[in-house]
Amino acid sequence: TRSDTHLSPFSPNTMRLIIREDYDEVSSYVANYVKERINQFQPSAERPFVLGLPTGSSPIGTYKKLVELFKAGELSFGHVVTFNMDEYVGLPRDHPESYHSFMWNHLFKHVDIKPENVHILDGNAPDLDEECKKFEAEIARVGGIELFLGGIGPDGHIAFNEPGSSLTSRTRVKTLAYETIIANARFFDGDVSKVPKLALTVGVATVMDAREVCITITGAHKSIALAKCIEEGVNHMWTVSAIQMHPKGLVVCDEDATLELHVKTVKYFKSIEHVHHSLIGAENLSLQGGVKQLRIPAVNTARPATPLNGPYE
Repeated sequence: TRSDTHLSPFSPNTMRLIIREDYDEVSSYVANYVKERINQFQPSAERPFVLGLPTGSSPIGTYKKLVELFKAGELSFGHVVTFNMDEYVGLPRDHPESYHSFMWNHLFKHVDIKPENVHILDGNAPDLDEECKKFEAEIARVGGIELFLGGIGPDGHIAFNEPGSSLTSRTRVKTLAYETIIANARFFDGDVSKVPKLALTVGVATVMDAREVCITITGAHKSIALAKCIEEGVNHMWTVSAIQMHPKGLVVCDEDATLELHVKTVKYFKSIEHVHHSLIGAENLSLQGGVKQLRIPAVNTARPATPLNGPYE
């Protein structure tokens, strides 16, 4: 299927909000966006594409579609270096609920990424503070993260940067909030006592230091967090709101997640995408939303037959 990711609206220094119909369309959009970013970057052994990756339920669909793109020959991870957002403390690396297991089961073992290019925090390191410092140093050594993908919790936290986390935080040991422990109990046979109480996590500033940040937000249960992120100010109680300060922030959401947004907000972001697609033309836009040329196509004022939140023809 043809990607519509070249239609990302707005200037390169504006936060973008892309609205799609459902989780599946959001996953397709983000996967195709990652594919296009990697392919346009033309990575090599000397100049790899550095990708930040999340875990949890949000990225599973994206990872599935990235595997499909790899198997179709449209994408290679041969020169991609990855850094994961977080890992539980004290959970064996091969435990089925460790984030190491999650990443290998959902993505890495299905593609051609080199194991030495995968970076996941070690929650069993003898010195956890030193492990966090080494992680930050390794990110710096490879030149920083080109694109950081992320999801959020219903309370708007990104990685394990839960409400109240400093917006200047770096990779560190974090005590999990009680709500997070309860939410994660479903992965541990419903037994709260089995859920790790500590985690290693990148900081808000670690994520925001990436040259581009793409956040996936789906489902009605995350609609308040989306509204806080888009319509209200930057607030450490909703750490995802820090994306407002990023020069290349991209939020991709489904219709259910927009339930708490004002109607005019939804119409505004959809109309901007419509203007770029129908009036400026995809051929005049860069992947990241900038206008790269001014050859304006013939204006088609007819409204599209399908809603603006779906893939374009």
